[in-house]
Amino acid sequence: MITVFILLRRNCGLSKCISAYMVAMATSDLLVIVNSIIIYNILSYHFPFSFLSHTPVCKLIVYMTAMSLDLTVWFTVSFTFDRFVVICCQRFKAKYCTKRTATMVLIVISVLILSKNILVLFAYEPEQIINNTQWGCRSSVNILTSSPAFAWFHSAWIAWLPFLLIFLFNSLTIHRIVVANRTRIGLRGHRSENHNNSAMESRRKSIILLFSISVSFILLWLTHSTSLVITRLSNPNYYRGDLNNPEYIITETGNILKLLSCFLNPCIYAVTQNKFREELNNVVKSLLKQIVRLVEKHKEKTNAF
Repeated sequence: MITVFILLRRNCGLSKCISAYMVAMATSDLLVIVNSIIIYNILSYHFPFSFLSHTPVCKLIVYMTAMSLDLTVWFTVSFTFDRFVVICCQRFKAKYCTKRTATMVLIVISVLILSKNILVLFAYEPEQIINNTQWGCRSSVNILTSSPAFAWFHSAWIAWLPFLLIFLFNSLTIHRIVVANRTRIGLRGHRSENHNNSAMESRRKSIILLFSISVSFILLWLTHSTSLVITRLSNPNYYRGDLNNPEYIITETGNILKLLSCFLNPCIYAVTQNKFREELNNVVKSLLKQIVRLVEKHKEKTNAF
């Protein structure tokens, strides 16, 4: 929430285009934390037979969970493509890398994902019926076994296609930066090697940022994507909470790692910016001052009585 707030203030020295993508990614990560972790894995699990356990509500929670995960993945892909255009497509850069284009891209991606995940609502059925009331929701075995292509499509959409696109865009971008650096070094070879070059330093930071994006996303999502295909296609009934089942252990490990990526994204995309850290310090100091003032006012009222 603080990341979104700081980015919306636009005091981090970022362009409007980059800010739009970073706000979208931070917001989608927040949705994942709220839906997948707080509501689905904590409240729904530890408070059975509550309002959240009604089948329609449970289906909505599953839908929101799948939707938010898709958003965070494809917002990352769109941001990576935007950085690719900035560095590798100079002629296309002026038309594409604008706030208007970024907003339209984010809207189109959101609409497509909202429409695509409607299928999730039909992939679950009531877990049990008590007094004509539907409770819980579980995967519909009929849908999974009769449509193995659904698991392949879901795995490709959520991980394998993003893997390919992110790897492709970042590889081309890094190659372009390396070639540009070699050309620049060749042109200024007669100068001192210790000469400070701000342009080369900026390119070096770009390579580090892009490498962090690729490695963190691929490593944290690879286990989930692999286990998704193996378990859903070979054994649709694997997910029964058996702690001795290797498939269950791998699946849960993959889920933990993919959720962890949502915590790391703000660090990769925002915290690495010097001005963002300055804004973060200012916001934290401001909040602490407000808390101290409230405490002092409370003490004054208490002493008055």
